[in-house]
Amino acid sequence: MASKSPSTGIDLSALPADPESRSFSPSELNDPYNLTTHIKSETDIGNLTSSSSSSSRPAQNSARKRIHHNFTRGGAKDARLQDFYRAQNGRIRSLLKSVDDHEREAKEAQGDSNLKYQIAVKGSLAANVVLSALQLYAAISSGSLSLFTTMADSVFDPLSGAMLMLSHRAVKKVDTRRYPSGRARISTAGNIVFSFIMFSVSLVLIVMSARDLAAGSEEETNDFNLASVIAVAIAFGTKFCLWLYCWSIKHIYSQVEILWRDHRNDLFINGFGIFTFSAGSKIRWWIDPMGAIILSFLIASLWLRTAYEEFQLLIGVSAEPEFLQLITYIAMTHSPDVKQIDTVRAYHSGPRYIVEIDIVMDRHERLEIAHDVAEALQTKIERLPGVERAYVHIDYETSHKPEHDLKKDL
Repeated sequence: MASKSPSTGIDLSALPADPESRSFSPSELNDPYNLTTHIKSETDIGNLTSSSSSSSRPAQNSARKRIHHNFTRGGAKDARLQDFYRAQNGRIRSLLKSVDDHEREAKEAQGDSNLKYQIAVKGSLAANVVLSALQLYAAISSGSLSLFTTMADSVFDPLSGAMLMLSHRAVKKVDTRRYPSGRARISTAGNIVFSFIMFSVSLVLIVMSARDLAAGSEEETNDFNLASVIAVAIAFGTKFCLWLYCWSIKHIYSQVEILWRDHRNDLFINGFGIFTFSAGSKIRWWIDPMGAIILSFLIASLWLRTAYEEFQLLIGVSAEPEFLQLITYIAMTHSPDVKQIDTVRAYHSGPRYIVEIDIVMDRHERLEIAHDVAEALQTKIERLPGVERAYVHIDYETSHKPEHDLKKDL
């Protein structure tokens, strides 16, 4: 009787002896577990409702009930249910993509040669340089603490962009003898340093604003400087245009989504800064330093959150469940010689992943075949976007203790 792989049910006896050719056929490799049968069409998803179980019973005034259902809690449940199945469709399609497709899409997403991407990135950088000069003028000419806060945030935008470009260049040029695992973590370390610089600047502005509030003012309002308002308004309008442009293409390029969020935050900061400066000049003087305190707290909290997220990447936080599912599926469908998957781990090492996979093979398998299967899987995993290193360990059973002890005295 022909032996079959417990993970795929593929006949192993008919496989050739050459280890390089021991792999699934294209049809089996695409969908050996028939996942495509679980993909729901958009029509089926649209018909899903939380009360679909009672749809077989005739109902009076069905149109009126349907409208009522859509605008009540039942409609919200339906939306969540439909979103779940759309997300599931996306995960299934991601699993069924080949590693070549993942690699190709990642290169396209980087968009280094795409005009729209270049406009978004380089246009944002050029605009940030010009706008930082405008906001520097607005802050100095008005003496407003609110505008000094918006200026501080604006000046650091081009600096952060320049730092990211330098770190990206440093990652590409690396001495493997000195840095055997690369220098990808330099960008994470740079982001942490930059976050604490911005946090410190925000604290200084909070102290200055609090001191002005404590000192008080003999005048009811501050002096109004129209040129300063116009300068910040130009920055607001430019950021709004960039925000709209990045919003239109953020679903295509993941890097542009970061720019879109930055422009969105700048819109609020600039708009609130204009409001508090104008209110301090027209209503009460203390609105301006109070607005500076509020803005500084907001900026400090945003950068602290960024620092926390970057620290998590350096510490080695686990990869997202979707990525773990992807590498598990790749390992399961890699070769019929893989009998079981014992352990799958993926965790951050800076912005990229370290992947550890323990596969189970026949204890009587030849070393040549075991080596080639494991090495091919390692190479395949390392070709995935965002993977720094992949380590494949071969077992012959799954009843042993975990290989690595996390609690070490030395």
